[in-house]
Amino acid sequence: QVQLAESGGGLVQAEGSLRLSCAASGGTFSMRTMAWFRQAPGKEREFVAGVTWSDGSTDYADSVKGRFTISRVDARNTVYLQMNSLKPEDTAVYFCAARPPLQPIRTRPNDYAYWGQGTQVTVSS
Repeated sequence: QVQLAESGGGLVQAEGSLRLSCAASGGTFSMRTMAWFRQAPGKEREFVAGVTWSDGSTDYADSVKGRFTISRVDARNTVYLQMNSLKPEDTAVYFCAARPPLQPIRTRPNDYAYWGQGTQVTVSS
């Protein structure tokens, strides 16, 4: 099965920036729709951003539009999440996720078959 591994999380002050990386292995990366989700303690896992292969479409949660950018480099089997103007409410564990090939972006966790282990992002006020 596809294996995903996130990295790049850490502690940052409000208004700072981080770039998360998700490295994929064990499957066809370039044909899959990729997404980032996040989950804070005691809260539901929520959609952050997604990107397709078929048409290059992207989608973002309203809470991160204009601040976060998702991108992919298929030659490196990697998807990125550039996070700017971070806020304390962005604090969460961030997960990389993958859907089957040629499928559209969805915002529900159950629509994604493969998940990484998560990377912690903490934003201080």
